[in-house]
Amino acid sequence: MQPFVGLPRFDTGKPVVGLWKPVTGMLGAAALALAGGLAVTAPAQAANTITLGAAVQLTGSLANTGRYYRDAYNLAIDQINAKGGVTVAGTKYQLALKILDSQSDVNLGVRQYVQLLTQDKVNFLLGPFSSNDAMDDSSVAEKYQVPMIQGGGASGQIYARGYKYIFGTLPAAGDYFASTIKMMMTLKPAPKTVALIAANDSFDVSVAKGTRELLKKAGLKIVVDEQYPESSSDFSSLLSLTKSKHPDVILWSGHETEALNFIRQAKSLNVNPHLLYSFTVGVPTADFRKALGADANYAFGMTPWLPSPGLKDAWFGDAAQFATLYQTKFGYAPDYHAASAVADVEAFVRAIEAAGSVNPQKVRDAIAKVNFDSLYGHIKFGANGQIVMPQTVIQVQNGELVKVYGTKFYAKPAYPLPPWSKR
Repeated sequence: MQPFVGLPRFDTGKPVVGLWKPVTGMLGAAALALAGGLAVTAPAQAANTITLGAAVQLTGSLANTGRYYRDAYNLAIDQINAKGGVTVAGTKYQLALKILDSQSDVNLGVRQYVQLLTQDKVNFLLGPFSSNDAMDDSSVAEKYQVPMIQGGGASGQIYARGYKYIFGTLPAAGDYFASTIKMMMTLKPAPKTVALIAANDSFDVSVAKGTRELLKKAGLKIVVDEQYPESSSDFSSLLSLTKSKHPDVILWSGHETEALNFIRQAKSLNVNPHLLYSFTVGVPTADFRKALGADANYAFGMTPWLPSPGLKDAWFGDAAQFATLYQTKFGYAPDYHAASAVADVEAFVRAIEAAGSVNPQKVRDAIAKVNFDSLYGHIKFGANGQIVMPQTVIQVQNGELVKVYGTKFYAKPAYPLPPWSKR
């Protein structure tokens, strides 16, 4: 990968003078430092380099997932550069990456995105992990009218503000359980009651809102509908409540560490839904299965991506080849976070080449029109900037990840869920 080369633009000469709130929507917990000037112009290029910038959780509570973005961004840029880089109006450019560690701190991440544009002079922005971070960081992109493509935040709140400079490669959080519920309605015995448990951050709130609507349409009764504080480690009271309601199904939404704690405590307290439980996160990752061992079995999850050789790509060949290369280089397997991060970089390449320019406004308009096949899947952004992509139901069976259901059944689910004493 080419070294980072700063590009002279965005410098308004104005000092940071306070806090800024976006014209539409709320910035949330983070405060965005005001650095002057809304519109930006195309930079004078140095050494034919186009620099992408990101503030990613490399340390702190979200670092285990943040590493997917760091590693996938780097791998994508290396691969694209090795294949000739980016062609802009007949001239070849190399990609470079400027990445900062947000330390899993939303407020720090916002300040770092301002720094990336006003001091480091990057051309375009890649996103962080988590909807909370993407929510606030995208306000920086909107403020400076520089496009951000991110594959780490799926909350519908990110895209409900009418912003024009944020694009995302994760499908809508409100639809995460859609394929799971569709599958549930074909199983025998059929579930009738559901416990819906979600964290209180923007992603999980969006998941819960969409899931309530899906469950209502399916005619399923919600007997538990509870939120817990993000990053909670104690689920004893929620589990006791859930146990008292005897649900057929538990649908759970949160971060991976929370999912591990929930399952461990469920076992300890002998809490078991009658038929199945499913989790928005964790199940696709090898870390989840390693951490829980045999207790990971029977857990359902979902993913928009699996490393299929049928997913062809202009730079990696196909998704299976990408997964092998990623595993070899970084020593752990990629999941959909890594694949979506690669798609973010590739979408920038497609848009820059289509625009024939590095002008942020022209590239933004080209991103809105991209339409290509990648190792992640087909990339085409909706009118709100978010991709539409179905979730495939997966399950851990005998320690292995099994593709179970999408448009049809691919494998027989391990169902119903046996009690802990019989596993």
